[in-house]
Amino acid sequence: MMLFCKHSTFLTPESSKSRAARGGGRCILILRPASRSLLETGGSGLILFYFSGTGNSRYVARAFCERYPAQCRSIEEHADFDALIAAGGDTVGFCYPVYGSSVPQLMREFVQAHAEALSGKRFVIFCTQLIFSGDGAHALTAFLPQGESNVIYAEHFRMPNNLCNVPVFPVTNGPKNDRLLRLAQAKVRRAAAEISRGIVRRRGFSRASVRLGRSQSVFWPGVESAAAKDVWIDESCVRCGLCARICPTGNLSLGENGVEQAGRCMVCYRCVNACPKSAITVLIHAKPRRRYLGVSGNFIRDAEEDAGRTEI
Repeated sequence: MMLFCKHSTFLTPESSKSRAARGGGRCILILRPASRSLLETGGSGLILFYFSGTGNSRYVARAFCERYPAQCRSIEEHADFDALIAAGGDTVGFCYPVYGSSVPQLMREFVQAHAEALSGKRFVIFCTQLIFSGDGAHALTAFLPQGESNVIYAEHFRMPNNLCNVPVFPVTNGPKNDRLLRLAQAKVRRAAAEISRGIVRRRGFSRASVRLGRSQSVFWPGVESAAAKDVWIDESCVRCGLCARICPTGNLSLGENGVEQAGRCMVCYRCVNACPKSAITVLIHAKPRRRYLGVSGNFIRDAEEDAGRTEI
């Protein structure tokens, strides 16, 4: 095995193994042909699970699975996930948005619920982010059965902003997002090619990345806790029930007195961007001036499609 690092320093097998395990340096581990790529291990060898609040992670996950022979499944589906993991080969992928350099609640719960089925697997991690997260992909390793030791590939993708009521982050739709999507597609192509060749890239695993990520994620549990019961609905609500229908955690329901919450908001911003009257906000209670429509232009349809899929 050979390890190529940022400054082209050649390391011994012992030191490279130690360096890779610690996540130190910006390194790419290249496996010799004898180690075999995923394509040579039988079948596709990979099943990728994604969660997507407003469509960005869905876009990356599906783009990858179009270029690499992998199954692509939403964790919002009604399916026997343990059976899917068992039948999906020796490698499991995850794709999710980063919230405060942290893993969304729904993805954390999914990984923990299926820890036994995931034991012994290799892992590919993709995460989407607005600007940077530091260790957005590495953050998932805190919940994986073997920690970071079995992660063979990790990558970060910068995607359009969905924080539609935060003035410092403008919302863009349609052609204005083309450049970001081209860059994301380029990374998808590289990831598919490198995984096929047995190249291990672990973005966000260096000491510097982890420190940067933790400077943000240290605050996230408090933010997440505060937001859990902080959904506001103003008088412009027409009680259409859309927010309740598409909420991924089942936090919202339509009762006699309007929309009610159950204390499980995870700040995915799906309802905030979906509301036709911009009547709903969470944590930040400025009324949205422009809603993010998702990469497809209709993330509501995409979310309902994901949640309604029932086959294994």
